[in-house]
Amino acid sequence: MDRNRVDIVYSTNPDFQYRYDELEEQVTLPPAKQDLRVKLDKKNRGGKSVTLITGFVGSHNDLVDLSKELKTKCGVGGSAKDGEIIVQGDFRDKILLLLQQKGYKVKKL
Repeated sequence: MDRNRVDIVYSTNPDFQYRYDELEEQVTLPPAKQDLRVKLDKKNRGGKSVTLITGFVGSHNDLVDLSKELKTKCGVGGSAKDGEIIVQGDFRDKILLLLQQKGYKVKKL
């Protein structure tokens, strides 16, 4: 099943033309124009703390690549979705330093 179809699931009409949702890939801003925020988050995580990086503007693939690099350097797990990177544990200072070395504008909250 094609998940990008809009308004209809199935048609028996052989001449029916499905409408597709156009997914517009966002252009990734260069690191100097990114305005990232790094903070510690404990809400709805069962008492565990995570480092949350927000404010990324760009494609999902670039977000995942940055997330993978940060998680590897910190030696922990995490995830990346909806313009946010979640790194397990309190790594605010280390991530702040890593992002600054890559040329990102970063603020610690």
